[in-house]
Amino acid sequence: MKQIKTVDALGYVLSHDITQIIKDERKGVLFKKGHIIREEDIPKLLSVGKENIYILEKQEGMLHENEAAEILYEICANKYMKPTDVSEGKIEVIADADGLFKLDVEKLYKLNSLGEMMIATRHGNTAVKRGDKLAGTRVIPLIIEEYKMKKAQEIGAGKPIMEIMPFKHKKVGIVTTGSEVFRGRIKDTFGPVIIQKFSEFDVEILGQKIVDDNRKGITDAVLSFIEQGADIVVCTGGMSVDPDDNTPGAIIDTGAEIITYGAPVLPGAMLLISYYDNQGSKIPVVGLPGCVMYAKRTIFDLILPRIMADDILKKSDIDRLGQGGLCLNCNICTYPNCGFGKTSFMG
Repeated sequence: MKQIKTVDALGYVLSHDITQIIKDERKGVLFKKGHIIREEDIPKLLSVGKENIYILEKQEGMLHENEAAEILYEICANKYMKPTDVSEGKIEVIADADGLFKLDVEKLYKLNSLGEMMIATRHGNTAVKRGDKLAGTRVIPLIIEEYKMKKAQEIGAGKPIMEIMPFKHKKVGIVTTGSEVFRGRIKDTFGPVIIQKFSEFDVEILGQKIVDDNRKGITDAVLSFIEQGADIVVCTGGMSVDPDDNTPGAIIDTGAEIITYGAPVLPGAMLLISYYDNQGSKIPVVGLPGCVMYAKRTIFDLILPRIMADDILKKSDIDRLGQGGLCLNCNICTYPNCGFGKTSFMG
């Protein structure tokens, strides 16, 4: 790379993008890499503090920042993603579909540990919409050794570190328990909340069955929805530890595999997640604690995008929610743009 005075640069080709920053007006590229410097360009270059410029003399084993940035993008990006134009060694990764954003946190850490390159992402296991920014990548120096980028590719191991699992169309059955609702003593207010939560996705509500605090009745209601073709069954009520709270036992009686009864999240500690095996298809049968009815955001908001994307939940997935699992009940709720449900756990 050769340095020359800007006033002597007429006719030379820029080796990198030149950025212009004007407070409150603009920050952007003044001249792109490859631009041939004209006489009228020299005052503009001087106005952004470029008394000298670099002319890139290509050396074997070295990569320009933009070439290296494209390698970083390939390490990151997967299906349903697209890049922005490369500029100043930077490429952003943009979602090209609605879905669940997945991230290999361990590989991300290893890549950022290499030095002279960086990848910054949004949190994994969160819902994204088409057009959302997923990540930004940048190569720090103007030129970088090719072997360093090969090390980055080795960490990626041919599998992108990011993924979007598109949301699926789902048929949903709602089972509501409680003698007070079943006998008409009070009006059910849980069902409308569940329907509103699901309205953010592509779902068909098959119906809501209101049953007494009877273990067999709850079991039969769940199985009835599965026979109707439900892809998800949500149970509300009867999730506590009182003698009449029979929903956990009723879900066990369906034959569903219990993943967890309890979660390190507030609100939402009494959550139950299970999967019913219907001829090889795993149908989530979820027992929701009462807090989902009255709290703005709960454990249900954290797991629902994963359920809608067919991301099969394991107990370890729930256990890891402890970091960031405390909702602060802010007067003005900004979820998902807050720390609730976010974790940096690796593994």
